[in-house]
Amino acid sequence: MPNNPPKKPGVHTVPNPIGGWDNKQGGKVKSHADTKAEAQKLGRDQAVKDQTEHRIHNKDGKIGKSNSYGNDPNPPKDKNR
Repeated sequence: MPNNPPKKPGVHTVPNPIGGWDNKQGGKVKSHADTKAEAQKLGRDQAVKDQTEHRIHNKDGKIGKSNSYGNDPNPPKDKNR
């Protein structure tokens, strides 16, 4: 059985209560941006690099969008699409 490295936690793009947007991974702030669009790009780049999930939150804190850049834990059932 191959020795796989542990999977990195997902990246969450979340509003910062003081202003702007943060990207958090494993509970730690990895990057900060003034706009949501900038933060989303930084978060996506980090998720692609770590081959993990990227969850983009709305201002109310709820997840608005989620993308997988690695082994998707919920792949589509219809693989012909």
